[in-house]
Amino acid sequence: MSIEIVKGSAKFLRGYETADELLDWISQNTEIKGLAFVGRSNTGKSTTINKMFGKSTARVSKTPGRTRQINIFSFSLSQVEGKFYLFDLPGYGHAQVSKEMLKNWRKLMDTFFMNAPRGLTMVNIQDARHPNQKADQSLFEYFEHFPLDVALVFNKMDKLRTQKEKASVKKIAKEFTSVKQIHFISAEKGTGVDALSQALVGTLL
Repeated sequence: MSIEIVKGSAKFLRGYETADELLDWISQNTEIKGLAFVGRSNTGKSTTINKMFGKSTARVSKTPGRTRQINIFSFSLSQVEGKFYLFDLPGYGHAQVSKEMLKNWRKLMDTFFMNAPRGLTMVNIQDARHPNQKADQSLFEYFEHFPLDVALVFNKMDKLRTQKEKASVKKIAKEFTSVKQIHFISAEKGTGVDALSQALVGTLL
């Protein structure tokens, strides 16, 4: 029997909006293992999380760019003792926010990536219809400065109507040579989510 994420086991611990409070929490939890989900606004990040961890784990906002805090959850794996952690990071690349909010968001994200426990895997969700946007490229340039394990997930594959579009996404995926895992899914329909979940569980063991 394979080890799986226990659906419904995710428990919300706290949401952090300030860098200082986040740093304080991380400094007390340096040896943890877990998954951190990050993606541009409106890529289906929350839908992916809910499909993997159980419905209503992450809030699905109708207004992209609304969430400006890092939400932390604990969750369990079947047949494995102990807690694991889920980090739901705010969406990036959404322009309709104030300069002050954007400044605070950057500081929060800087603090997270610079101090993230090494037992975390960063899971970057991209919209397969609009892959590798400037904001995504900036994120990966940022990742290069830190010893982070990154998994890349192209979501909304079901929205691609032609084989040419699908082939184009897979060609773009090959450009991410430093990424250990690349997945193609539809979180809404559930296609590829089980395989993604199993692969990410492998990073926790």
